[in-house]
Amino acid sequence: MDAVTEDRAAEPLTEYTQRINRRVRAFDRHHPMLWDLHLAGFWLTAALIDYVGGGWRSIAHNPDVPGWLLLSLSLGFTVPLLWRRSHPGAVLLTMAPFALVNAWTGAILQAAMLQLLVVFHIALRLPLRALYWSTPLVLTPVVVSALRHGEQPWDQQIGAQLMSITVAALIGVTVRTRRNYTVALEDRARRLEIERDQQAQLAAAAERARIAREMHDIIGHNLSVITGLADGGRYAAGKSPERAAQALDAIATTSRQALGELRRLLDVLRDEGTAAAHPAELAPQPALTDLDQLIDGVRNAGLPVHTTVEGRTTLPPGRQLTVYRVIQEALTNTLKHAGPDATSEIAIAYGDKGAVTVTVTDTGTPTTAAASDGRGLPGMRERTALYGGTLEAGPRPRPEQGWRVRLHLPEESPQ
Repeated sequence: MDAVTEDRAAEPLTEYTQRINRRVRAFDRHHPMLWDLHLAGFWLTAALIDYVGGGWRSIAHNPDVPGWLLLSLSLGFTVPLLWRRSHPGAVLLTMAPFALVNAWTGAILQAAMLQLLVVFHIALRLPLRALYWSTPLVLTPVVVSALRHGEQPWDQQIGAQLMSITVAALIGVTVRTRRNYTVALEDRARRLEIERDQQAQLAAAAERARIAREMHDIIGHNLSVITGLADGGRYAAGKSPERAAQALDAIATTSRQALGELRRLLDVLRDEGTAAAHPAELAPQPALTDLDQLIDGVRNAGLPVHTTVEGRTTLPPGRQLTVYRVIQEALTNTLKHAGPDATSEIAIAYGDKGAVTVTVTDTGTPTTAAASDGRGLPGMRERTALYGGTLEAGPRPRPEQGWRVRLHLPEESPQ
């Protein structure tokens, strides 16, 4: 059997052991006193067996210690273990007099070794400086026993006890370090989970804002065009039925286009199951090649638009969409607010490395043009900020009348 096979064979046992360990720890967290009672009862039973069976005499310096004293010592070493986790320092201080009596009388009960268990809990739960006073407290009975009974060299007895204390303390420090490390990992995992949820919420908010911006651009512009066409058709109905019919045809075409764009946008919001069963209809985002169609629709709605272009476009798709949406929003606001006799002018100047400047002016009334719904200008500024550009929107300087929107996107920074 190779090493990989052995590891795979050992995995079920490892998982089983870990599962049992988790259950024991969970039970201990929920019923700490019950677990402490079991442990203290176990050591009390062992101490009483040592007392009743007389096994303590095999290492005792004085086998004639009274029975009542041996029973008292056994209880003094085991019963305080009930509080070893909550008050380890107090438990060690409680055991100290019994340890001194145990050493002075020469009984040398093995239950005195339970002080090492308390030392372990001191290293595990209390500040490490608590070991400074607990170490001599545990060593003192050994010194007393060596001086009083002296059957073995005192340095050997003290050295062995000091080694035992060191091992117990090191085990406690190791478990404590491991526990702190695990707590730190769990805390980090919780913070990462919270951060992930926050990032998801921010991403969802940004996506909602993007969808709201797209819906505003699509619906707002097309409804403004439809409104202009409807107004023109109403005026032409009495004088030129043919022009009224053309206006109605244009309204129908614009409405279908708006519904198609809106449907494609809303398809993104469907759940995964529905989207898998009915794939969304895909279409490219508007580009500068679609400007002529946009301007023709605005002209059909009754707004005269004059366009001048300098240079040749070398813009990437993202910048083209920003320029398109800004021009669309500016013309939409002119349609909605500038009045029936307004005209508009678009000036586009392309520079090098993706730089572009767009100026959209109209001859409407500035006060009415400024009365926007609160989404248009912020949406234009958000799009502009994505490319480090600037957007200026406000009344034209006197004596000119109307509104001006100026967009400038700088050169693309090298990657």
